[in-house]
Amino acid sequence: MPRSRLLARAAVPAAALVGALALAGPAFAHVEVESSTPQALAADAVIAFDAEGESSSAGIKEVRVVLPEGLQPGDVSLVKGPEGWTLSPIADGYAVAGPALAPGADAQYSIKVRQLPDAPELAFKSLVGYTDGQIDRWIELPQGAAKPAHPAPVLKLTAAAPGAKPLTPSPTAAASEPAAAQPSAGTPGATASPDATASPTAGTGRPAAAPAEQADGSSGVRTALAVAAAVLLVAAGGFWVWRRRSTQG
Repeated sequence: MPRSRLLARAAVPAAALVGALALAGPAFAHVEVESSTPQALAADAVIAFDAEGESSSAGIKEVRVVLPEGLQPGDVSLVKGPEGWTLSPIADGYAVAGPALAPGADAQYSIKVRQLPDAPELAFKSLVGYTDGQIDRWIELPQGAAKPAHPAPVLKLTAAAPGAKPLTPSPTAAASEPAAAQPSAGTPGATASPDATASPTAGTGRPAAAPAEQADGSSGVRTALAVAAAVLLVAAGGFWVWRRRSTQG
């Protein structure tokens, strides 16, 4: 077969492969993570994230991250991010959010961690939210040799420095949950507070019943008085009988 025909035949599957890769381009978008101090037990480590904007019609407005084991929401603070964006702790991590970015723009931000855990790698499962309600879930971890379709950003760590030790635990975000998050009295399914149940007649307009110990004390006094009265009556009767017999004798 002529060489030109062989080259033509080989060019067909190559062109098809290039076209397929071009169509699958958005699937390779993801969240990248890096650090200038990727070392276990490093204190005040700065970690940078780059969440790629995949939509051509909607902008990123929020990135929510589930922290890996060994990190608490109270350990994280925002170093820099898009203009107007702030960091808020959530139950299992944090959220960085603010004015929506332009369609296609990446959400780039960096955080400072009080101390990195003593681990070989850290996975930061991320949910990227857009203005149209779309959410990209970069939360999958590798399973064997297969590469996940939506991988979570993973930061590789080197071994801890000689003599490095874990810092004392910091308060978690759960310790500062707002009181409004708790159900209030009168809400369906809410549990009444101890104050609401302290008086059994609270809100009825009737006086509360006397405590049990007071009721028992009152009844005891009445019983003692009745016994004393009965003894006096018996004694008085006996004296009257004795006096009458004395006078008759």
